[in-house]
Amino acid sequence: MRPPTFVGPPKFVGSPRFVALGDSLTEGVGDPVGDGVWRGWAALLADGLAEETAAFTNLAVSGSQTRDVLERQLPAALDLRPDLVSVVVGVNDTLRCTFDIRAVAARLDQVYAACSEQGAVLLTACLPDPGTMLGLPGALAGPLARRQRAVNTVVHALSERYEALHLHACEGDWVTDRALWSADRLHPGERGHRQLALRFHELLAQHGLATGPAPSPEPGFPLPTKSASLRWLATAGTGWVARRCTDLLPQLLTLAAEELRHRARGTSSRLDLRASAAVSAALAALSVAEQADAA
Repeated sequence: MRPPTFVGPPKFVGSPRFVALGDSLTEGVGDPVGDGVWRGWAALLADGLAEETAAFTNLAVSGSQTRDVLERQLPAALDLRPDLVSVVVGVNDTLRCTFDIRAVAARLDQVYAACSEQGAVLLTACLPDPGTMLGLPGALAGPLARRQRAVNTVVHALSERYEALHLHACEGDWVTDRALWSADRLHPGERGHRQLALRFHELLAQHGLATGPAPSPEPGFPLPTKSASLRWLATAGTGWVARRCTDLLPQLLTLAAEELRHRARGTSSRLDLRASAAVSAALAALSVAEQADAA
């Protein structure tokens, strides 16, 4: 699709309609509020968008990839005619043996374009790579980091194309402060979700789009005990890892072997160049498609 021409983010009139798209991060995993219910950064942000209560709908689903957002979540979001749409997704794509940066770029382009063409303000973010967050050995973490950098580069480029309000969340103190993360080391805890909500609120406020009170950085619930964290890891956490290992592990071991071979030869830069070339080709393909649509 051809990106529309913008004159800057529109101002919300009255109570804004906010729809959140994405995966477990946006669903709120890591920020429990009792009875198996997750809250998360998007719900915290919604409370501070305006003096009046915002109409908030969270369509994010744990495990979602860019395909799920495009095919399942986007149609439901457009039916709601939102004023604000957050699209934070891509980590699960990097954890699949089917990872294809060209397909990821094409799907995100369609999602961003559809939201922007309907006049919604678009919120995006780049995220830290899962290998680093999990503390994997270098040979295993390297391929995942390279994939996440590719996704982040695409998100940066498309956010600029569609004039999204973009949060650079792939690095910084919030990533390295373990107190902000839950037991699984992949999802923020309540403090981390509050930090994300606060940073998104600041970004919107800079553009005159968040006029309500900023989310508090202080947790409203006690931190999970060590025994509760270990219990989670032994049950739900183990299942999460097992599902992804079944899908990714054989390929990840192959990628790790390739990583080690290149390190031994001193040619690791070739892997980075290959990944950069794939990202460039993915973005170039979108430009070609855009020119064809305009013709």
